Amino acid sequence: MASITIKDIAKMCGVGVTTVSRAINNHPDISEETKAMIMQVIKDNHYVPNNSARNLKRSVSKTIAVLIKGITNPFFNPMIQVFEREIQRKKYSFILQRVDEKQDEIEVAIELEKEKRLKGIVFLGGYFSHSKEKLDQLTVPFVLSTIGMTEEFDPNDYSSVSVDDVKESYKIVDYLCNEGHRKIAIITAPMDDVSIGKLRYEGYKKALKQHGIEYNERLVRPMREDIDSYSMENGYEVTKELLQSGEEFTAIYAVSDSLAIGACKAIFEAGLSVPEDYSVVGFDGLDISFYYNPSITTIKQPTEEIAQETIKILFDLIDKKITHAHKTFPGELVIRNSTKRLN
Repeated sequence: MASITIKDIAKMCGVGVTTVSRAINNHPDISEETKAMIMQVIKDNHYVPNNSARNLKRSVSKTIAVLIKGITNPFFNPMIQVFEREIQRKKYSFILQRVDEKQDEIEVAIELEKEKRLKGIVFLGGYFSHSKEKLDQLTVPFVLSTIGMTEEFDPNDYSSVSVDDVKESYKIVDYLCNEGHRKIAIITAPMDDVSIGKLRYEGYKKALKQHGIEYNERLVRPMREDIDSYSMENGYEVTKELLQSGEEFTAIYAVSDSLAIGACKAIFEAGLSVPEDYSVVGFDGLDISFYYNPSITTIKQPTEEIAQETIKILFDLIDKKITHAHKTFPGELVIRNSTKRLN
């Protein structure tokens, strides 16, 4: 899709280029009605004014942007270090752009693409649900990293690197079942999540079904939407609510290690212990899950390998060696002190 120019905007609005320029620069010699109409067309068509366009035409930009949702999540820290190192090793510039929970990462990417003349984009983490038409608005190669994509997405429309979230989630819940747990609560993403949260939730349900355990919706506890996703605070607040509900359970599966640590804190504050009263498991394999007391049983993701493969695929796309690619890494079940076997 070709970039929209100021001439295109002027033509759509039925005005001159000078009038569009006045609207963009908030010039007084234009009516509010005309300005509002022009700004709406600019927004609808994702036009980003570029003050340095003339200079950029004479030079080739070599910039890669990493758009990250959940920048407070420590899981991403080692990946960002790999991205920065590998991108700079290729003699490209590196931009790290935070995307807020409710922001549309495609909209952010389109603006960055035009402002910075990007060569490629990595989307890292977060909730991802966009149509093919939306993805087609991106005119540079991109890779989705650690973003679980569900079956409704055509794998020919994007490239990705991740673990198999359904399989790995099944693995850790299967472990709890084999340890004798029948009443397993889950702290998961909101039910409208069609990304990693949904996939890990599906793995949870699959393991229960495989073990003949009846699904209990009262043990399904979505994260609070008014608190940072996948955070310790969210795990803490959700577990407090679960404990206060009086619903019986023997184990909690938190779909991230940070959530699991928050869950442990809530259990301790209630005068109970882990794992004597409740077993707790997480997902990700954060360093803190090892150093926390008790150390957290978890699924360890190979973060550095995921990051390196993401950059490899992105540069293969930029160099037109491939049209798309998908790589799935295995996770590792790491059994520690936060779980116990029931008699």
